[in-house]
Amino acid sequence: MLIYQWILLLIFSLAFLWMSPLAKTVAEFYKAQTQDKEVSSIVLMASLVISWIFAKSITNAANLSMEFGILGGISYGLYYLSFMVAGIVIYQLRTEGGFSSLHHFLESKYGRTAVWIFTILIGFRLFNEVWSNTMVIGSYFGESGSMHYYLSILVFTLLTLLYSLKGGMSSSIMTDVIQMIFFAVMLVVILTMVLPDGDFSVTDYTSSSDWKMNAGLNFFFVALIQVFSYPFHDAVLTDRGFIADSKKTLKAFLWAAIVGFICILLFSLVGVYARLSGLEGQAAVEVSKLFGIPLMLIMNFIMITSAASTLDSTFISSAKLIDADLNTQKQSLKRGRWIMVIFTIIGTIPIFLNPTILSATTISGTMVLGLAPIFILWKMKSNALAFYLTVGVGIIVGILFTLQMWPESLTFFEGRYGVLLSANIIGAIFSLIVFLITSMIGNSKTMEIEPKGNY
Repeated sequence: MLIYQWILLLIFSLAFLWMSPLAKTVAEFYKAQTQDKEVSSIVLMASLVISWIFAKSITNAANLSMEFGILGGISYGLYYLSFMVAGIVIYQLRTEGGFSSLHHFLESKYGRTAVWIFTILIGFRLFNEVWSNTMVIGSYFGESGSMHYYLSILVFTLLTLLYSLKGGMSSSIMTDVIQMIFFAVMLVVILTMVLPDGDFSVTDYTSSSDWKMNAGLNFFFVALIQVFSYPFHDAVLTDRGFIADSKKTLKAFLWAAIVGFICILLFSLVGVYARLSGLEGQAAVEVSKLFGIPLMLIMNFIMITSAASTLDSTFISSAKLIDADLNTQKQSLKRGRWIMVIFTIIGTIPIFLNPTILSATTISGTMVLGLAPIFILWKMKSNALAFYLTVGVGIIVGILFTLQMWPESLTFFEGRYGVLLSANIIGAIFSLIVFLITSMIGNSKTMEIEPKGNY
């Protein structure tokens, strides 16, 4: 079995290395644009969906469904509403404000220091994406800490880095479409193997949850709160909001929310099956073991596909973040590629420290609660103080939760994710109040809305 997994990994990765186009210009490397041609809505939608249906994501969805039933999949699927929130805001920023990036908006309204703070938050998110997705790949090759576990992670990361270095965003977009097709086909195959099982009916799946706060609803409401801030610190998502015509982009983002939610919900049925079967451990792994080598290989393939799509996007976003968004000088292909290499090394270190996969979502999502007022209320008069304090509230709440220092007196819900929900409710409300109050203090600055072209 293991030899087949290695063959699959090598063929898949080397094929993408061979197919990836060689980016020769900054436009090709950072925006996937060649000879003034831009990506279509369908291609952009596919790229958005598959870059977010990462190995970590579908693993979490399946595990949450194994723990909470169908409610777990629905709850995790709510994060895909982030596409709608971000799509609408980015469309407004481009068409009404004339901004070419989120960094452009922040520097125009809040100054250079705000850009640096925002960059750190994005960097933390991208850093999490590397280790949290490659860890999932490792879990299919061996137990955590084993030789095959670490070796598969290192080989997969290296090969994905190589084709990302070759084409940048051009490689990412091109491979995303292929990966999306592979994912859809493999998902159908998996569901046809799992769902027809005579032991469980449709009713068993739909009634697999208790719908109580301590049985999954805590996480449901966490996701519902975080979708208003979460997308803005995800460069993989927001970078794709500025590479095509604004109307095409909005359409792609809205459709991506629907398609992404459906895909996550369907894959979470694997977790429901595991729950109904009384399995324990990692849902996708345990279910694939029940059906033998064919399903294990298919599951392995779908994880490689989803992880690669996110990893290559993470690499290019890290390069764009430093060399294009933060850097005010002329962009450089050589510098961008070196940033990728350095970021890959740093992002791989945590796999040796045994972190928790789900924490990559919940922690970073809590730390950026303060971004919701900044971007959703972007037209409102405000000032630099409002940015610092509003974003600071989210960071403090996230740190307190991460260090398990959240006050018990401020915990209003029992059960799993009760503390997380309490922290998110207080953090979201407090950050909004702080933004509104501080925006009325000092020299508030309103945005001069003068459309400057179809960015």
